[in-house]
Amino acid sequence: MSSSSSSSSAPESAATAESEDQSTPDTPRSRIRFPFWAQILAGLVLGVALGWVARTWGVDWLGTSLDKVGEIFVQLLKLAVAPLVFFAITISITNLRNVHNAARLATRTLLWFMVTSLIAVAIGLVIGLLTNPGSGTGISAKDAAKPEEAGSWLDFLTGIIPKDVITPFTELQVLQIVFMAVVVGVAALKLGDTAAPLLRGGEAILALLQKALWWIIRLAPIGTIGLIGTAIKDYGWNLIGQYATFTADIYIGCAIVLFGVYPLLLSTVARVSPLQFFKGAWPAIQLAFVSRSSVGTMPLTQKVTERLGVPKEYASFAVPFGSTTKMDGCASIYPAIAAIFVGEFFGVDMGLKEYLLIVFVSVIGSAATAGLTGATVMLTLTLSTLGLPLEGVGLLLAVDPILDMMRTATNVAGQVVVPVIVSAREKVLDRDAFRGAKSFSVDDAFEDGSQDAAPHADQKPSVPAPAGA
Repeated sequence: MSSSSSSSSAPESAATAESEDQSTPDTPRSRIRFPFWAQILAGLVLGVALGWVARTWGVDWLGTSLDKVGEIFVQLLKLAVAPLVFFAITISITNLRNVHNAARLATRTLLWFMVTSLIAVAIGLVIGLLTNPGSGTGISAKDAAKPEEAGSWLDFLTGIIPKDVITPFTELQVLQIVFMAVVVGVAALKLGDTAAPLLRGGEAILALLQKALWWIIRLAPIGTIGLIGTAIKDYGWNLIGQYATFTADIYIGCAIVLFGVYPLLLSTVARVSPLQFFKGAWPAIQLAFVSRSSVGTMPLTQKVTERLGVPKEYASFAVPFGSTTKMDGCASIYPAIAAIFVGEFFGVDMGLKEYLLIVFVSVIGSAATAGLTGATVMLTLTLSTLGLPLEGVGLLLAVDPILDMMRTATNVAGQVVVPVIVSAREKVLDRDAFRGAKSFSVDDAFEDGSQDAAPHADQKPSVPAPAGA
């Protein structure tokens, strides 16, 4: 009797022990985490408060500290830009060998880049014409000044081809880096197995760069304090008030594209839930808002794109190219409204010809922005094409950091939207992964590293053929 009792109690005690063992590891993981979006929001609030204090009471050491914090964060992002762009695009091109119908996917991607840019620039023109942002600003013409460097079509075309292989990396000529990466990637595809050792090394370097960039991304809340604080300290609310109409136009235009056009395309063309899209893509969008760098956000952009069901091999091509050429905020909405602002400010009448030129420059010349912070090159390219005074650029530089946050968030959202649309249209989108995509913290992504990709990315080594192909 006692024997059977002891034998029956043994499994119970074993089960209890097993249950305790399973629950024990979960205990440390139940710690409260401060979500990344909350960290960013806290950084924004604290930055505004500190910037206001530095400006109102003239606290020089605080203003200098904010400026240095923001400057260091941007420098860290830029530090990784050149090698990241080169290896990301080179590897993405070679990954196309694993993609079924790669040429078709690439063509459709570039086509949708142009379509969405066309819609964005049209919205920018309509808003600018309705609101007259350059009238009654209260800004003096003496504030106008030509930029040190101006973009032109000749510079744009000749600037694609580098003079040597070192200068583009030292001077951060992103467009030239993209050109070299494309050449190397295509050559590697042609060489086949001969280039395999080089590609393996490139993949290892890319992984190292992305890991280092994750460390920088984790500093974004601190960088936000410096960047926002410096903007408030330098410009204050009075200056923003002088540009109230122009600032509102940019934010409204970007918001219409971000929360109107993109959801409409997702629901009608891709036939997916816009709400689910934003749930999955939000980490990249919010990082873009505070970092003001499409290239700096690229690893996170690719991660959320894969989580939304876009095949990994295709995402590794579409996202790097989008990060350097897909700029609905900086290259479409902004130059359209800014050109109208400058024309009105200097009393230059524009007609249908000029508006069509704005559309052409925005759709064709968007690569000039090259995924870096700011859109001065694109604006000077637009103004010079229209024959408008380049001094107008100086009027807009003062408020540019405030505008650039919303522009870059719109850029990055578009860089995710297009691969989702193309994948859905080509029937290679993993809709189960899309429906199950959830927003994740940057801490989770950092701890998980490259293994944090969506399950379908690991299970499918190449993009499946579309149904009926």
